[in-house]
Amino acid sequence: MQVREMISTHPHVQGSTADKLLRCIEECYSCAQTCTACADACLAEPMVDQLRQCIRLNLDCADICAATGAMASRRTGSNVEVLRAAIQACEKACQECGRECERHASEHEHCRVCADSCQRCADACQAALADVH
Repeated sequence: MQVREMISTHPHVQGSTADKLLRCIEECYSCAQTCTACADACLAEPMVDQLRQCIRLNLDCADICAATGAMASRRTGSNVEVLRAAIQACEKACQECGRECERHASEHEHCRVCADSCQRCADACQAALADVH
């Protein structure tokens, strides 16, 4: 991803790229893509009825991750409280989705990959809160 390169060119950044927040942005977008792909893979499984909750959490997590990544990418103006709330919601969505995917990881490799991505994103969200003030 080109997050660091792009954000470092912003006139308001002036060298302070907030590295933990940049990692969060990257993990959010990666997790959004992974969750979307996992939901699609779950839909293709013969036991799709047993994966309904996994699909739901995948799609919810993907939406929250994408929105959080977009909000965290903005550097003009300030909306710190809402950004903090979005990062916290993203962390929670990733934890819930990751737990559900972990339940299916032994049977479905796509769920294992998704659970790992969710954990990385949740960790990055937690760390990013220190950069958002």
